[in-house]
Amino acid sequence: MHFRHPSAVIVAMGVNQILAFASSYYLAAVLAAPMGRDLGVAASTIYAAFSVALLVSALAGPHIGRAFDRFGGRPVLMATSVLFALALVLIGTAQSATWLFAAWALLGLAMCSGLYEGAFATLVRMYGHGARNPITGVTLFGGFASTVGWPLSAWMAAHFGWRGACMGWALLHLMVALPLYAWLPREAAGPAPADAHATPHDASAGSPGATLRASLLLALVFAVAWFNSTAMAAHLPTLLVIAGASAAAAVTVASLVGPAQVGGRILEFGLLRRMHPLLSARIAALTHPAGAALLALAGAPAAAAFVIFHGAGNGILTIAKGTLPLALFGAAGYGERQGLLMMPARVAQAAAPWLFGLCIERWGLGSLWISSALAVLAFVALMMLRAPEPAQPSR
Repeated sequence: MHFRHPSAVIVAMGVNQILAFASSYYLAAVLAAPMGRDLGVAASTIYAAFSVALLVSALAGPHIGRAFDRFGGRPVLMATSVLFALALVLIGTAQSATWLFAAWALLGLAMCSGLYEGAFATLVRMYGHGARNPITGVTLFGGFASTVGWPLSAWMAAHFGWRGACMGWALLHLMVALPLYAWLPREAAGPAPADAHATPHDASAGSPGATLRASLLLALVFAVAWFNSTAMAAHLPTLLVIAGASAAAAVTVASLVGPAQVGGRILEFGLLRRMHPLLSARIAALTHPAGAALLALAGAPAAAAFVIFHGAGNGILTIAKGTLPLALFGAAGYGERQGLLMMPARVAQAAAPWLFGLCIERWGLGSLWISSALAVLAFVALMMLRAPEPAQPSR
């Protein structure tokens, strides 16, 4: 049995993105405290282990990307499900901080191939330049990862303890994710031909210098986007309280970021899909500073507007991570290029909670000047990129 229709592929990969994010990226938020109590370490130590996982994911990115290019998505993703399960079992059986750090490092390898980068590389191998809509569809599912993951982790921890929760997630990877990946369409092994999905105006056909410049600019954009996204995920309620919202209101308003991200992705799937992804990314880059300006001017009454602006822009930029490299460089070598482009982003992501926390301690709400300035820098980098011109027909 193999999925034939693109809709089935999108649903299968979308469900597995929820599972992958919930059992890795969103795991520590619920389980860090009981993990720390049981192992006799501070919760901050658990988050340090999570940062190690992100760094491992960054360093392994190009190597994992080459595996997608060489072997195709289906076998790599199937192996990733087993790797997720093994890492979660090791976390669930940890008896010391050293064991825990090693297990989280293994989870970082699984994250490298099992989160969006791996899904995008697989979709590009399947659909080439037609992958934009499938990529958007998969990110629509991924936007609900925290909505599903946090309550499910909390439920499993309440009934079976944090170790049982890790085992439960491992079982879901083997019983749900692995079969869904096994049912993906088969792909031919070996690297895709250079012109398999190419168009006459791929940027990859340009000079090496121009390709390097575009790659560096795009890596900067992704690093800024992931720094701001992770910083807000860690500190958004605190910022809203500093702006004048009550603690309860801050938590409620901050929860709007998830629906706003999904809303931004729906907008990309509808109205913005007629635009070149470079144009939609430029719009998205300005939403965070626009929302921050509203919050600075109006205070707590503008808290919801800030969260919605930030969330919608972040949702669109998540899609741009998959579609911009495809639009600018083509499908050949997509997996390895994606891994290289995301290395700075993963490092920035790992450092964001700590660095932005220091900014808040020093400048309070003024720390949004930092995140806004970074977002404007990303916008400038996007303005320096140019959409490839269609080739002129021969006469």
